Amino acid sequence: MPDAPAAPAPASPATDTATPPTEINRLIRLQQANKARIRHTTATQRADKLRRLHQMVLDYRADIQDALFADFRKPAVEVDTSEIAAVAEEATYAAKHVAQWMKPERVSTPPQLAGTVSEIRYEPKGHALVLAPWNYPVNLALNPVVAALAAGCPVLLKPSEYTPYTSRLLREMVQSTFDESEVAVVEGAVDTAQHLLGHPFDHIFFTGSTEVGRIVMKAAAEHLSSVTLELGGKSPTIVDATADLRKAARRIALGKFTNAGQTCIAPDYVYVHADVHDAFVDELATAITSFYGETVDERAQTTDYARIVSDRHHERLAELYRDAVARGARPAVGTGEARDGRFLDPTVLTDVPLEADVMQEEIFGPLLPVRSYHALQEPIDYINSKPKPLALYVFTGSEATADQVIAHTSAGGTTINNVLLHYLNPALPFGGVNASGIGKYHGEAGFRAFSNERAVVRQRNVPSPLDLLTPPYTALGRRAVDLALKLV
Repeated sequence: MPDAPAAPAPASPATDTATPPTEINRLIRLQQANKARIRHTTATQRADKLRRLHQMVLDYRADIQDALFADFRKPAVEVDTSEIAAVAEEATYAAKHVAQWMKPERVSTPPQLAGTVSEIRYEPKGHALVLAPWNYPVNLALNPVVAALAAGCPVLLKPSEYTPYTSRLLREMVQSTFDESEVAVVEGAVDTAQHLLGHPFDHIFFTGSTEVGRIVMKAAAEHLSSVTLELGGKSPTIVDATADLRKAARRIALGKFTNAGQTCIAPDYVYVHADVHDAFVDELATAITSFYGETVDERAQTTDYARIVSDRHHERLAELYRDAVARGARPAVGTGEARDGRFLDPTVLTDVPLEADVMQEEIFGPLLPVRSYHALQEPIDYINSKPKPLALYVFTGSEATADQVIAHTSAGGTTINNVLLHYLNPALPFGGVNASGIGKYHGEAGFRAFSNERAVVRQRNVPSPLDLLTPPYTALGRRAVDLALKLV
């Protein structure tokens, strides 16, 4: 492992390398001037850029691992799977399919438009801004860039200041791979983001909290910029009495505690049927100890468990734990202990009252509340009483139960008998709904997010039924309208 500090202070490097406003303005002018040229790039040219991005993340694999270890001690295997492989697969998929996505799409013609041909053309929206988060700072920065490149948009990327080593590396990677008129990286904190949002981008792609998403949307409204907002929320999990408890516990524990719980689609809380509640918690204990160690000391020493990204986030999570315990919650697995180096023990909480902060706020860390239910309608009603989540998970041996939950709830995405998997399929649209997000991306959905669906109608050199509908309105024209109304 590199000679990186185990727990760096993440703010100062970003401050030191913040891009000056004058340089940001230069890049914006350059990309704005270049968007007309990029608009006319062919599928072959776009696929070549996507393959270059794919190769870029592979060439920088060791550097990416080092940067993420320096930022929050993310294990190398997690970097490979959730950062590098995720971007490489998305870029490969887009390169393979972009020619098909770009083709005009013929649509049917209604009788009243006889003599015309209609189609949808996908044209680039134009200059794009990507504001990336810190929790998956390579994946969630570059996958939107993949979509922008596929659509033919120049893109300005601002990574998060909370992962300064990765932010700095992303700038180096992009500079070595792309012309700055096509893709460029700027660094900085809130003031940099505010400066960027003051400019009239054609499309803004933001990943982060719901609260900041509202700010981004307000800023976009000033210029009527379109937005894709990938937000968060409390993603619920239901485990019924027919579920395979061992598999459910291992998959939930992995999805929850990977990246130290700092995953927007991690299981946020679990409702488990009362008949199997205790057995499920026991299986969670077995899974956690097998993953990270039997004691808190072992878990604090393992290199297979990440750290919390900043002192502020670390203290927030420690306070969530203290509040839950003060209200009567019990640490059934783990200790909830917070240590220097931004370690927080992976912890399962039971007997958690609904009024506890850990049940009210998005956790975004390694605390997992588990509650019991008797009738399936209980968790369904609870889920529906809250803002719509980004993800929802169901573990069951019954297809009918899974279908019932899907039919009676709303979520950005759902995986049955596993977690996170819907994010990993580039053929599926990914995103939230209402408070958990606006718009989708990945694969063709990402291409469309950065594209304008332009309606085109071609009138052939033949008579049109609408030619009869010109003043003065004659009896023939009225009969034509009567006939048209019978056909609709």
